[in-house]
Amino acid sequence: MFLFFIVSFFAGYLVRWFFAGKKLKEAEYRARTLVDSAAREADGRKKEIELQGKDLMIKLRQDFESETKQRRDEILTAEKRVQQKEENLDKRVDLLERKEKDVNTRLAKLQEDEKAAQEKTKQLADLIQEEKQRLQKIASMSEEDAKNLLLSRLDQELVHEKAVRIRAMEDEIKDTVEKKAGQVISIAIQRCASEHTAGSTVTVVTLPSDEMKGRIIGREGRNIRALEAAAGVDIIIDDTPEAVTISSFDMYRREVAKIALENLISDGRIHPGRIEEVVEKAKKELDNVIKEEGEKAAFDLGIHGMHLELLKLVGRLKFRTSYGQNGLQHTKEVAMLMGSMCSQLGLDPKIGMRAGLLHDIGKVVSQDVEEGTHAIVGGNLARKYGESAEVVNAVESHHEEVEKSSIYGALVCAADAISAARPGARAETLETYVKRLESLEKIANSFKGIAKAYALQAGREVRVMVDPDKINDDEAIVLARDLRKKIEEGMEYPGQIKIIVLREKRAVEYAK
Repeated sequence: MFLFFIVSFFAGYLVRWFFAGKKLKEAEYRARTLVDSAAREADGRKKEIELQGKDLMIKLRQDFESETKQRRDEILTAEKRVQQKEENLDKRVDLLERKEKDVNTRLAKLQEDEKAAQEKTKQLADLIQEEKQRLQKIASMSEEDAKNLLLSRLDQELVHEKAVRIRAMEDEIKDTVEKKAGQVISIAIQRCASEHTAGSTVTVVTLPSDEMKGRIIGREGRNIRALEAAAGVDIIIDDTPEAVTISSFDMYRREVAKIALENLISDGRIHPGRIEEVVEKAKKELDNVIKEEGEKAAFDLGIHGMHLELLKLVGRLKFRTSYGQNGLQHTKEVAMLMGSMCSQLGLDPKIGMRAGLLHDIGKVVSQDVEEGTHAIVGGNLARKYGESAEVVNAVESHHEEVEKSSIYGALVCAADAISAARPGARAETLETYVKRLESLEKIANSFKGIAKAYALQAGREVRVMVDPDKINDDEAIVLARDLRKKIEEGMEYPGQIKIIVLREKRAVEYAK
């Protein structure tokens, strides 16, 4: 019994130890499982926190960069405003300095005038005192002295009477000379019977069909704008069937635009790149026409040996009007009148005709090339290309700007006036209109950085193209405002004038 009890005790102890070990292993396994799970959860949490931290850092960095960029833009804008204000202040300072200088000049002139007035007052007082002394002497002079004084005064009166008679004789001689000159001029006019001339500011180009109008306009107006910019004209497309109108006060530009448009219509390829190429070819073609017109004018007048550049300038007068009168026709008239008058007066008609043909060539030279009036510029050109001294002086003195050294200058003045004054030769309204357009372009080109400037829409619009390397967008806005102020101050015009400043940057490459 005791042995059974001991065996049962050990058996129970072994069973208990077995189950206790098994529970211990299960507890250890669960503990390891919990530890591993906790470690994995900790790693996941750690990674999540790290990602959140990185997202936060990225967001903070983006916010910082955005705020920095915004502040930098604000600083740049403020710097531009300060710079613009400084420029405006500089302009105002310059204006004040000019006004101050003008005031000082006027003040100095007033002081000089005041000083001159004081001197004259003093001289007048001296004369009055001298007359008083003379009267006192007369009152106390002898008979012989009075006789001598009377004779001296009679001599003065005789001198005056002789001067009056000489002037009357001069007037009589002048009348005789004027009658003779009138006969010479009337004969010259009878021999030079020219047709009336009239200028126009529009040219009509005929189209093969109305469908061509849409191709000329192009997508969103690109073609017509390119043609207007390249030729410097205004293209008018309206309801007129199978016709397009080219408007410009410059006949040369109108003719270039007409030739270019006709070539584009016949070729059929109409796009901005092709338009610029065709306009350049039209200019070269028209330059050949100008050369031929100058040579033809010289040949018709029997003038030989004239420099080719002078003949080109003469031919260019065909595309210029003066008060509606064609420049080349006017020049040929003056040359023929000069030949007739020189023949009657016993002068060399060849010299006279050369002077008449060249007297207006200064009108076709740009002011950027030569400065001065057209007569002075024409004289300089004639001297430059080997014309004689008589011809040069006649050209540059035909508007009384230079003293005449020979009779040819006076005859050119007379022939110029005769050709311009004959009935139907000129139209005042057209010339006034053309002068206004030329003034607009001259004012626009007076600013720095201008590439091209065109007056369009009968002077109601000025289109200015600037050099993008010299003028930026902000300066283009300021330029438009300055141009508006200068036009308002320097011109008189009806209505209003629209000012358009264009700034275009092109990048061109060729794939080979």
